[in-house]
Amino acid sequence: MKKKTTIYDIAEELGVTASTVSRALNDHPNVKDSTKKLVMEKAKKMNYQPNSIAAALRNGKSNTIGVIVPNMDRNFFASVVRGIENVVSDTGYNIIICQSNDSLEKERANINTLLEAQVDGILASYAKETTDFSHYEEVIKRDVPLILFDRVNDSLGVGAVIIDDYLGAFKATEHLIKQGCRRIVHLSGPTNISIYKERRRGYEEALQKYDIPVDENLIIYSDLKLEDGYSIGKELLKLDPLPDAIFSASDFSAVGAMEVLKNAGIAIPEQVAIVGFSNEQFTSFVEPGLTSVDQRSIQMGSFTAKLFLDSIDKKSSTSLPPKIVLNPDLIVRKSSLKQK
Repeated sequence: MKKKTTIYDIAEELGVTASTVSRALNDHPNVKDSTKKLVMEKAKKMNYQPNSIAAALRNGKSNTIGVIVPNMDRNFFASVVRGIENVVSDTGYNIIICQSNDSLEKERANINTLLEAQVDGILASYAKETTDFSHYEEVIKRDVPLILFDRVNDSLGVGAVIIDDYLGAFKATEHLIKQGCRRIVHLSGPTNISIYKERRRGYEEALQKYDIPVDENLIIYSDLKLEDGYSIGKELLKLDPLPDAIFSASDFSAVGAMEVLKNAGIAIPEQVAIVGFSNEQFTSFVEPGLTSVDQRSIQMGSFTAKLFLDSIDKKSSTSLPPKIVLNPDLIVRKSSLKQK
């Protein structure tokens, strides 16, 4: 393996001290312009690459931001990252992306790695397994700006960007009710995550508004993955009477359940109308197209980045509120349209 060029190698080639090379590379005013030119030319010729982590240790600033997401294969999280990049790309910051795979252990390791890399801030959506937030408290103790998005914990007292999950669920359930549905199943997620609590609350309050009793037997908890949708769909086929609608807190479990029902000869949406949540890219490609709540993912990423920039520029006259709540949109497709 080829040895990486150091400032000592450049110094030896030029017959100067390593400290002179270092100062020249950092455009120090006490170094002659002619010397700076020689150093820069030699550095380029020798393919010198500065050690950004070492520079961060010296300067206390790395110009990097750590972003932690549960899964990068979800269009929602990929779009949030895109929104973050759109904002920070012209500010000199680079992004280090980590994924926890919804594992508390991996999330802790992500935090440790980012802190060791001397990142200037951490933007995160926490894992489904996370109930202990001590690793996030450590970030705060170290005075590293922390901004949470989508999945947030108000007790940490940090900046946050979310959508109104309650309103999104209310809109979705009300839409199904207006399509004539009365026996609506709700596929909910882990109860330790606030977004799923809020989506259940929106579902329940929409039912109550239209004098439909909340049936606890029709609220089913899972990790909301595609395979969970498959297994839940099989269980729904055993119910008598069959539910006339499904509101899922995830597009993945919604599509899983829809495929099982379709394979069993159940007509979607005529017999069972279905609505998901997130508006993943595949929702417009499945048949029938899946109605879903759009989470304004790119906008969420943009505001998350702006909150970070505000946090390091406390003198800003355009400071954003510590918690930003975005309004969701219901994207209606064929899977829920019973009323022609």
